[in-house]
Amino acid sequence: MKLWLLRHAQVTLESGLCYGSTDVPADPALNQQAAGSAAALLPRGVPVRVSGLGRAQQLARELCRLRPDLQPPAIDSRLNEMNFGRWELQRWDAIPRADFEAWMTDFAHHRFGGGESTQEVLDRVTDALVEQQALGLPDAVWVTHAGVIRAVRYLSEHGRCTIREAAQWPREAPAPGGVEVLDFGGQ
Repeated sequence: MKLWLLRHAQVTLESGLCYGSTDVPADPALNQQAAGSAAALLPRGVPVRVSGLGRAQQLARELCRLRPDLQPPAIDSRLNEMNFGRWELQRWDAIPRADFEAWMTDFAHHRFGGGESTQEVLDRVTDALVEQQALGLPDAVWVTHAGVIRAVRYLSEHGRCTIREAAQWPREAPAPGGVEVLDFGGQ
C-alpha cells in the first residue's frame, strides 16, 4: 500500500506558537494552493481519511472539490496532531527548558504540557495504519499534521514498538501544504 500523507496548509497564527491539537484555521489561499498541488499527484478514486481538526478538513474538502473522483473524506481523530496540553497557543520559546528536558528524558511516556505522550500518539497512529492496511487497498490518502507524518515515518522504519529516545523520532516532515508518500508494500 502507498500511503499519501498530506500536511495541512500554513495556519493563520503568528509563527513560533505551539498549536498542536488547537483547532486553528489554515490560510485560505495557501490551502487552495496545497490542494491544487496534491490534486495533480494523487491516483484516481483513492480513499481519503482526514484529521478531526479544521485545518486538515479544509485541505481535504478543497482537494475533493478539485478531484471529484476521490472518495469523500472520512474523519479519523487518530490523525489529529499531538495534544501539548497547557503549552497549546504558547510561544515555543516561552516554554521552560526544564519541560523540554523532562520530555527528552522520557520521550516515550512524558506528557509534554500535560497533554499526550509521544507513545500515545504512536499507538493511535499505529491503530489507524493497521486498520488502513487491513482494507487491502493499493493507495490511501491521509490529510493530517507534521507529528502524525513523523509517527508514520517512525513506524515505517521501526514497526510497532515503544520509542526509546528522542533521537529515534524523525526530525523532518513535509512543509505545510506538502506531501510525503510512504510505501508499505510488504508490511
